[in-house]
Amino acid sequence: MEICRWRKRPPLLLFLVLILSLPLFLSVSRLYQNPQIQVELERSRPKKSDHLVLGPAAGLGLPNRLQCQGLKAINKLHSLKSNQDVQIGDRVSFVIVYTVYNNSYGSNLARMDDKLADIVTVGSNFYNKVERSMAILNAFIDFIQVSMPNSNVILLTDPSSKFTLRRSQATTLAIPGDYSRGNLMLQRIKSYIAFLETQIQEHPKSSRSSSHYIFTDSDIAVVDDLGHIFHKYPDFHVALTFRNNKNQPLNSGFIAVRGTPDGLHKAKIFLEEVVDAYSSKFMQASRMLGDQLALAWVVKSHLPSSLKKFNRHEAFSGELNGVSVLFLPCAVYNWTPPEGAGQFHGMPLDVQVVHFKGSRKRLMLEAWNMYNSTSNLPNMLCLILKSGRTKYDF
Repeated sequence: MEICRWRKRPPLLLFLVLILSLPLFLSVSRLYQNPQIQVELERSRPKKSDHLVLGPAAGLGLPNRLQCQGLKAINKLHSLKSNQDVQIGDRVSFVIVYTVYNNSYGSNLARMDDKLADIVTVGSNFYNKVERSMAILNAFIDFIQVSMPNSNVILLTDPSSKFTLRRSQATTLAIPGDYSRGNLMLQRIKSYIAFLETQIQEHPKSSRSSSHYIFTDSDIAVVDDLGHIFHKYPDFHVALTFRNNKNQPLNSGFIAVRGTPDGLHKAKIFLEEVVDAYSSKFMQASRMLGDQLALAWVVKSHLPSSLKKFNRHEAFSGELNGVSVLFLPCAVYNWTPPEGAGQFHGMPLDVQVVHFKGSRKRLMLEAWNMYNSTSNLPNMLCLILKSGRTKYDF
């Protein structure tokens, strides 16, 4: 009987809880119905810059660094273009892995508020997530066409990824695999290997193929002709970019491969070893850094002497398990505008590639817009240099 009386009490307790909680519910409701309070809440939230913020140009007075007066470059860039470097029949193709997530924008009215909040503006253009990704891709292609008009872009993509790219210089190649966000960096290397296999099959006997290849991220701006790499350094199979970073000395956003049968085969062997190291040792960092950690592990395993050279700014070569690897300084071939505070020595005059990692992607679109309106590359680089420390919301 006591148990039965205890079971009858919860409805009364629940009623009391609701009565006591009603003032709280009403106050929260009034809070979100008050536009002024909503505005204050929005203002109180930390927000990254949604427009360019220009600061002083780093590297002022340093030799061999870009010097800017406002947005005007006051010294000349050291271009590595040379008619003597260009050989008829040589081409350089850029290869990227590209896929689109959540391509069903507008299909769910319940998520409309999220979509509106996700819209960003760059200049006079408005972008949602899919559109900004496509805008970055188009800017990537545009920069290549300015600096290397004879080059083309090959997009390795998930067969189920749906997007439209109307560019005569770009083609897509569907390669099956796991392109989920958590596996994308590993899949990227696997897609590179699958692509190399197709090229090996197409050029089994010829002494050279019709093109060399540079595997890159899509958030880079090529600002000079990179074809000279394959002539200035004629013996490498694979080229990587290095920086003075103890844990991540190699950046996977730029990998050059010589387009000969031997070069393609050796590059495949090298990347397969990177995949093995990635899968066995670095899957805990699979979403972001696994590929770079695996690259560094493979290089350090075969070339421990390279560690002393990563703090220099000079290209050097080494052999890894029969693969000739060229190491190029990031400062020239993979330069990144520093983000936030920190040591910053300016932009080298011989910079070839600018890499807009992370939240710098807005700056990439702003830079292209400026070049597109002025056709002045040095001044555009001043814009990048003076904006590099700002964290942009993109």
